[in-house]
Amino acid sequence: AREAHRETGLGRLESKIMKNRLVTEKTPGTEALKSVAWSGDDGLTLVERAPYGVIAAITPTTNPTSTIICNTIGMLAAGNAVVFNVHPNAKMVSSINIELLNQAIVKAGGPVNLVTGVAEPTVESAQALMRHPRVGLLVVTGGPGVVKEAMTSGKRAICAGPGNPPAVVDETANIQKAAADIVFGASLDNNIICVDEKEVFVVDSVADELLRQMQVNKAFLLSPSQLKQVEQVIFSEQRGPG
Repeated sequence: AREAHRETGLGRLESKIMKNRLVTEKTPGTEALKSVAWSGDDGLTLVERAPYGVIAAITPTTNPTSTIICNTIGMLAAGNAVVFNVHPNAKMVSSINIELLNQAIVKAGGPVNLVTGVAEPTVESAQALMRHPRVGLLVVTGGPGVVKEAMTSGKRAICAGPGNPPAVVDETANIQKAAADIVFGASLDNNIICVDEKEVFVVDSVADELLRQMQVNKAFLLSPSQLKQVEQVIFSEQRGPG
């Protein structure tokens, strides 16, 4: 977590520690892979899951270590090997993470190099990995460009692109808890990951109380002029299509 924060310059250290612990403890493993059978007058149907083989995984700079941990646990539990093409801005911490995972695999009795990564990741190396004939599945976490590349590669692809999650609050909500949860979620890792709350929709009857409770939880209510100043700092103008 510290290396990720140091190398990328993004997010909050305590949030990265929390995310690493969460995916380590909560990512489903072999216990989720259950065979299902149906029997009847016409015979027996058995459904079992099978591995893809080699999975190519693309990971982001905003969530480097926890994405690698989560991907690795799920992919290896299903019987696959994985090759990572990580974001170049997080290549050092990602390499350390991959090495630690390999050490844990070998210590547990597994083979070496089930988890590998491109030493000098680039856009070109990601494209080559996606199109490699031995790769059976793509798992991509990133921006719209890399997601589009995966979806047009001709391979099966599981992609997570940009997110813009809303929180919806109505008069039936526990306003104190809703406010605390929204502020906590929106500030997690400085709101750099796609699952953080990005906006709130609230009914008129509880809007003022929700705003008050959010400020109790250290949210800051901007005036229109302050909002304009913040926008000028964090946004850059770009011409849209046409």
